[in-house]
Formats: sequence, structure tokens, C-alpha cells
Amino acid sequence: MDIGVGKQQLVEIAKALSKRVKLLILDEPTAALNDEDSDHLLDLILQLKEQGITSIIISHKLNEIKRIADSVTVIRDGKSIETMTKDEVSEDRIIKDMVGRDLEHRYPDHTPSIGDEILRVENWTAHHPQDTSRVVVDNVNLSVRRGEIVGIAGLMGAGRTEFAMSLFGRSYGAKISGKVFKNGQEIKTRTVTEAIENGLAYVTEDRKLYGLNLIEDIKRNISLASLKKLERLGLIDDGKEFDVANEYRRSMNIKSPTVLAKTGKLSGGNQQKVVLSKWIYSDPDVLILDEPTRGIDVGAKYEIYTIINRLAAEGKGIIVISSELPELLGICDRIYAISEGRITGELPIEGATPEVLIKYMTMEAPR
Repeated sequence: MDIGVGKQQLVEIAKALSKRVKLLILDEPTAALNDEDSDHLLDLILQLKEQGITSIIISHKLNEIKRIADSVTVIRDGKSIETMTKDEVSEDRIIKDMVGRDLEHRYPDHTPSIGDEILRVENWTAHHPQDTSRVVVDNVNLSVRRGEIVGIAGLMGAGRTEFAMSLFGRSYGAKISGKVFKNGQEIKTRTVTEAIENGLAYVTEDRKLYGLNLIEDIKRNISLASLKKLERLGLIDDGKEFDVANEYRRSMNIKSPTVLAKTGKLSGGNQQKVVLSKWIYSDPDVLILDEPTRGIDVGAKYEIYTIINRLAAEGKGIIVISSELPELLGICDRIYAISEGRITGELPIEGATPEVLIKYMTMEAPR
């Protein structure tokens, strides 16, 4: 489809509601939605309740569960752990049941060690691939330094993903213009291969469609972006590929007894670790992470944040695109806000609050 993941989600929900349903099962219905659209959907679910329609909602967003659920059942490793009434529900209790232990902090401690500028993007512009008169990324200027985690905040349709994909090998867009510099030298990213060779990696927001081959095993998915590193006499060295995949299975804590398991059988959190492993193995200098924790549980999120911190500590530049403002505020060193394809604000983490970010995210973009 030519629309983003968030809008696809809204279409799917509208399709379900167009039928005369008595029971509505929603699996992560707000995972791809911004806060405003999420609020509208939750209000709609409460209206359906008044009409006698029962809803079962599967979600990792604890604040939403507390807001609308009459009872909550926590499932871990395929087993029911506990069922609570609305009055018994607390976020701390749910988290403990989900991860099997107390989680004192949502985000791991992060002490940045920021170095010189590693990436600079100047006057980056991209047009819609079908309607080339429509500008979707408009004169974006952005920089990242070594060891820095830079966030991009924006509403759905603001141009966050379009910017990332157009930058990474022109995977999206038409009539793309602008310059990219790495370590002060201009580089070309006209194709995905060129982007990878110049030290860029992009973890897509839609891992199942663009990030993974779900019918292939973990081993092959991890090696896909770096087959040249495994080449021997014109063939892939199966033994080396197996060893590399096993190393990442252990270091990334991918929960699978073997790297020969099909990736489509893994949980969302473990699939995301496979995607990250694939791009880390390509040895990038800059990683663009688009919704890196979408649709995964609290425990897996914490592991992903720890991996992001580790990559930053190694001196890599990290760009994180997220619809969850607490996530950006919890892990980033600096945040850009984007609206209507243009950067509307740049804030150090010390000056960033949800209120300030929302102000910039909803601001009419300067022309």
C-alpha cells in the first residue's frame, strides 16, 4: 500500500467497525498511531461499550489499558499470570507480571560521551513518489555526533519516516535533493548499497514487511545486509554465517534455541533484535532506528534501550524516530521536532518536555 503503517492501521480498524460486531478483538490497535489518534480510538471503544459491544484489547501501552479496561489479564510465555479488576490495576503490578521481576526504571541509565560530528544532512528535500508536485520532506537540516542519540518527534504524516527512507538509499520519494556529509566529507546515498557502504543503516518501522524475511531462519536474516563479509571463493561460507548468527543470538539475547528457527515464529521483541543484529553486523557508523520498540513488551523495550545505549557508547551516531514522547525523552540526548516535512524545533534533552515537543510538532511549518 502507498500509505504509512499508521494510516493502514486506521483503515483496518474502520473495516472492522463497518461490520455489525458483538465482539471486537484489537491487537495493538494504537501501536502505529500518534497520541491524538490513539485518544480518538480509545474514546470510540468506550462508546462501543455503551452500545453493548465487547472489546478485547491486546496492548503494551499500560496507560491506555488503565484508562479503558474493566479487567486486565497478563500473559507471559504463553501462560496467564494474573487477572486484575480495574480497581486493582497499577502499572508497577502489570510490569512485574510481564517481565517476571520488578523493573525500577523504564529506561536504563545513560551517560553520554559525545564526540565530533559524524553525520550532517543539508537542505534535504523529497517529493511524493506518485504526486511529484507534493513536497513531503522540505529542506531538512540535521546533524548527529559520535556517541549521540538524536530523536525525531512528529505526528503521523509529518515526514519522519519519509525523511529516513529517502536518506537511506532513496528508498522513498522522487526528485530528491540535498547533501549528506559524514566526518565532514560529502557522501552519496543514491542506492541502498551505496548507503550501506558509506556506513548508514536503517531499521524500518515495519519489520515484518521491510525488515525481515519471515519464512527464512534467524541465521539468514542476520547475514542478509552483509553477504560480502561471508563470501569465500564466490560462495557464502555457511560455517561462518552460522557462527556469526550464534554470536548475535547470545549477545542480543534472542530467545530461540537455534539460529535455524524461522524468524516469523519469534515474538515481536525477538524479531526486532534480529533486525538490529542484521544492521549491527553491517558495521555502520550511523543507525537510523524508526519506531524501534513498536509492538513489543516492556521487558523487551528495556533490552532494546540497553542495546541503543551500548551502540552509542561505541561511538556510533544514533537517530531514533518514535511516536512515544516518553521514549524519546527517556533515551535521547537531543530531539528534533518535525511538522509538515520541515524541522520546527531542536531541543537539548534538558530543555525538552512533552508540552514543548507537542507545541513544535503541531506548529505550522515555516516556509
